[in-house]
Order: sequence, then C-alpha cells, then structure tokens
Amino acid sequence: MAFQKAVKGTILVGGGALASILGLSQFAHYRRKQVNLAYVEAAECVSEPVNREPPSREAQLLTLQNMSEFDILVIGGGATGCGCALDAVTRGLKTALVERDDFSSGTSSRSTKLIHGGVRYLQKAIMNLDIEQYRMVKEALHERANLLEIAPHLSAPLPIMLPIYKWWQLPYYWVGIKLYDLVAGSNCLKSSYVLSKSRALEHFPMLQKDKLVGAIVYYDGQHNDARMNLAIALTAARYGAATANYMEVVSLLKKTDPDTGKERVSGARCKDVLTGQEFDVRAKCVINATGPFTDTVRKMDDKNATAICQPSAGVHIVMPGYYSPESMGLLDPATSDGRVIFFLPWQKMTIAGTTDTPTDVTHHPIPSEEDINFILNEVRNYLSCDVEVRRGDVLAAWSGIRPLVTDPKSADTHDSGLITIAGGKWTTYRSMAEDTINAAIKAHNLKAGPSRTVGLFLQGGRDWSPTLYIRLVQDYGLESEVAQHLAATYGDKAFEVAKMASVTGKRWPIVGVRLVSEFPYIEVGWELV
Repeated sequence: MAFQKAVKGTILVGGGALASILGLSQFAHYRRKQVNLAYVEAAECVSEPVNREPPSREAQLLTLQNMSEFDILVIGGGATGCGCALDAVTRGLKTALVERDDFSSGTSSRSTKLIHGGVRYLQKAIMNLDIEQYRMVKEALHERANLLEIAPHLSAPLPIMLPIYKWWQLPYYWVGIKLYDLVAGSNCLKSSYVLSKSRALEHFPMLQKDKLVGAIVYYDGQHNDARMNLAIALTAARYGAATANYMEVVSLLKKTDPDTGKERVSGARCKDVLTGQEFDVRAKCVINATGPFTDTVRKMDDKNATAICQPSAGVHIVMPGYYSPESMGLLDPATSDGRVIFFLPWQKMTIAGTTDTPTDVTHHPIPSEEDINFILNEVRNYLSCDVEVRRGDVLAAWSGIRPLVTDPKSADTHDSGLITIAGGKWTTYRSMAEDTINAAIKAHNLKAGPSRTVGLFLQGGRDWSPTLYIRLVQDYGLESEVAQHLAATYGDKAFEVAKMASVTGKRWPIVGVRLVSEFPYIEVGWELV
C-alpha cells in the first residue's frame, strides 16, 4: 500500500489546581519526576494506564519543555497521529504529540462516519486480480472488528442498503457482497441478505419505487469520528504521552550525525498558539502525521522536496432525519459521474456525501455550492417523487481533505530521518500507526517491543455496556435521551460527567439542564476544591 513504501531519504509509511498549591517551580520538578516514573511504568506494563486521568494542558506543556529528549515526537493530532502516539507510548517509548488546532479539527472529524473494509476495493481486487487490493480489504475488515471492540460506546454495526433497479445487477452485487462477508470471515459483523421490492420499501419507504427490483443489505461499522479521535488522544495521554493541542511546529531542529556527517532531524521548534511562547522539543525521531499538510512539513525539512500528496476533498451534507430510516443507511455505488454516495442516519439526522474530488489545501475547507447541489441531485435520483428534496433542507455541510499519495516511488533527496505517514483511511488508522512506529524503531535504532494496541480499550470503552445509560437515569435522575447521549459519548466516564450536571429545580429530570430543547446537550457546573 502507498503508506508503507519507502521514498529515498524520507521514510514514508503511507488537555491546575495542583500547580497553584505546589508553586510553579516545585510543580515543574514534580512533573519531571512524575513523567520519568510514568515512562518506566508504561514500559513495564501496558494493562493499566499510568494516569487515572489525563494531565492538564499546563502539565503537558511543562513536560514538553522539561524533557531532555523524547524517543518519538509526533506532529499532527488527527486519527493517525494520535494512533502513532498511543502505539509508541504503549511500547514504552518516551512520546510527545503536538497539534496546531484542536485534536480531530481537520479531516478526521469530517468523514462519512463509517468504519468500513471497502466494498469498492474488493470489487477492484476481483475485477483486476489485484492481490494488494484484496490484502487491503482483508486488513481493513480486521481493523474494523478491532475498533468496534475497543471503543464500543463510540461505534456500532450499521446495515446499509444497496437498492437494485436492474435484474442482472441482483446476482452480480449479491455475489460481491457475499464475498465481502467471506473475506471478513470471523470478523463479519452480520450476514448480508436480499430484500424483495416490498420488503425494501418497508425498510426504506422513501425509495423510488419505479423499476425497483429489490435490495441487498450488508453491514459495516459506524462511529463518532471526532470523539473517537479524542478518545485515542486521551488514552495516549493516560499511558504517559505528553500531548498538547494548539502547539504549532514552526521549524524542525537538526543536528549533525557524527558518524555520517549528515544533518538529521532532532526535534521541532514549537509555538503555543494561545500565548505565543516558543520552545524546543527534542526527540530522537520525528513523525510527520499532518494529513493534508504533509508536504508543508516535508518542505520544512528540505525546501526542495518534491510534493508527494494530492489533496482530495470529501463533501458531506446534513439533512433532516426524515430523509432516511432511523437505523439503516443507503449506498449508491455508481453516481452520474462514477463516484460513490452514502446516505446514512446520524444522530437523528441524515448524512449524505461523497469523496475524492481534487482540491487545494486550506486550513478551513468549505464545500462549494456545486458540490452540495451534486449531492442533492443524486439524492433525488434515489428518493420517491413524493419527497421534495430542497436546498433549504441542508442543515450543515462540511469538507474534509484527504492526503492521497500520488507516487510513493518518486525520487526524494532527503536523508534526515524524518518519518512521514500519509494516505490511508479511518478504519486502518491503528495498523498504519503500528507500521509507522515499526519504521521509526528500525530507522532510529530505538529499543521497544512489538505493538500492543490490538484489543487495547480506548478511553471510556472498558466498562461500557448497552444498558449503562439506565444506571445514569436511576442514579442521577437524568432524562433517558440525555443519559443515552452521555453513555454514547463518554462511555464509562459518563458518570463523572453526570456528577457535574446542573440541577434542574424540577421534580423530573432532577439534573441535566438542556442547552437547547431539541438536543440532549446539557449544562454542567463544578466547584474548585
């Protein structure tokens, strides 16, 4: 795969009170001691985090400033960057992670919300007899199962309907979907099945009836992408990684290798965006996991570096919930221009969107009116004429930029030891991170064991259960909908949020003052003790 290849020279692998009590200098000494102990414990045992709760951002900044040298410094707080930090720290490596904005503020929070193996890739693998495509699907299906296991509060299986309008397509797609189940093997979420025309309309009554032959339903995973990203970052912090958002890398540090006489990347000059303070973070290995800004960091290393990424935009719109059933999505495998469109239920709304349109890299990509109208037109093709698809029904829209690798074999004159991870997708973030840290260990002779992130629960996932929300209702007097929201967002940490919920002053609910009546988001209050 593209993100596992080596480009010559550059290795290309496809969040207080304690400070005010102790005083700043004492606190800095305490944190240095705590950090060193944390890394020792992390190296000895990965079964329990070294911190019950992630340290505050202030404490993390002190760690970044006072650590003489990290083993790994990751630039970029998206899914892959946070995955790299978690993989590294759970191997016992001294790990730092910096992100210029909020964690998951970029592409990782602007996805289709699916954890999928890639039905399209399997089709290409079969049609072209492409073993690499097949292996990619196989790996993604394994990673899909793992992600559903380690973050059950943030993810769940979702049935997706493929409507059939031509008789010959029914056996064609049926064989393809069944092969998808077969490749998944023991990781198959649920077996796919065929629906007659009448049964398809029962499940999806707003479908266009004319010429409808039937439908095929298969299963993939759906998740809360932004919360998932944050859970990975929080988990890395709990295991001892020094993580800080709003930390911009302004330049890369270099030093001369005494053996070769060549300059090697040895850290980064970082700027606290909130205060303007700058300081150096030194590391044996620096990992560039900046997504669409991959080439920007590579050019910090070498201004003559050849661009290796082609930015591609994925545009999605949010529409009212009545545009789709509450618990079933829809896939249009062949739009008017050959792209794929998903039509998915999401938090009582409907997400419709597509991917892979060439674009320019910007910090805040905005979907064009042309993209929005394209999606609306494709939606009209699949919905009954009784349903008027209106531009005014678009409640929100977003655009995410994917960093697709153009040519992994392109020549590059770097020889600085900078590790770059680019390409890939949400489903395979963990395996990509594992490959990246493996490459870092090999390239920089770091002492670490194998990856330990398969089956490692993310923040909030270990003690979650589907009935956890009932305890929130019974123990704290929350509305059922609010309790479900807290359980699905924070997992087993929902009780800590419920303890901070504002009292309503009513007989019921007892706590949980809604910010907006239509949504389950609530006020919280707390005291400093």
